[in-house]
Amino acid sequence: MMAPALRRGSYWTLHYGLLAIYLFVALFPLFWLLKVSVTPNDLLYSEGIRLWPSRATLEHFRFVLAHSDFPLFFRNSVIVSAGTAIAVAIIASLSGYAMSRFQFRGKFWFIGLMLITQMFPLVMLVAPIFKMFSPLGLTNSLTGLIIVYTAFNVPFATFLMQSFFDGIPKELEEAASIDGASRFRAFRQIILPLTLPGIAATLGFVFTAAWSELLFALMLISKTDASTFPVGLLSFVSKFSVDFGQMMAAGVLALIPACLSFLLIQRYLVQGLTAGAVKG
Repeated sequence: MMAPALRRGSYWTLHYGLLAIYLFVALFPLFWLLKVSVTPNDLLYSEGIRLWPSRATLEHFRFVLAHSDFPLFFRNSVIVSAGTAIAVAIIASLSGYAMSRFQFRGKFWFIGLMLITQMFPLVMLVAPIFKMFSPLGLTNSLTGLIIVYTAFNVPFATFLMQSFFDGIPKELEEAASIDGASRFRAFRQIILPLTLPGIAATLGFVFTAAWSELLFALMLISKTDASTFPVGLLSFVSKFSVDFGQMMAAGVLALIPACLSFLLIQRYLVQGLTAGAVKG
């Protein structure tokens, strides 16, 4: 029989080996993105496949920042993503609390209706939404994008927040009511601070989803001054060529907000994703 120490060694070797393979598959595209972004145009095709170019340059980054509309696209994406994340966090906190604490007629059907909204392919809804938004002047509008993104992210965020509220004992609110606090005051001063990890998880998820969304941004926005970053990337694609260096440089710059947001909320994000799965 295989010795216990040898079995443990084989297990950890397999464990870390699979983890290394996963990290390589996940991170290699990002490495290649960075590599192409610093490769001069004259070396993109002449050097063949290399892990790093023989001569690096920041010319693509200078062009993207100084001679393209990328700063405008970047600003629009920040406004849309942050606005969507904040709106969804507020709505999901209130609706998640209501779903967790209140029993009302039709609650089962209401939950089922929210689940059904997540089943439809989004491409089916582009034309109806465009027809509704056009008379309201919400096409070519950042406000219109925020409304659409908020509507599609609220159901999932509601279920996510409900799981956090389910994990908080109701006795805390009962004790607060005995001391004279109203339900809203107890929610605001006692319950809401305890769900900060859940709110952080919701903010991180929604911000990332809105930041990378392309379909509705492409269909609802046709003006350059209202385009978001995913749509703006298409400006580096012309009829007969693709500026890969500039496109990859823009992609590297676009990673910064998502990375910073997760660095700022990573502690709450990990707590939120784990705490919501266990009822207290």
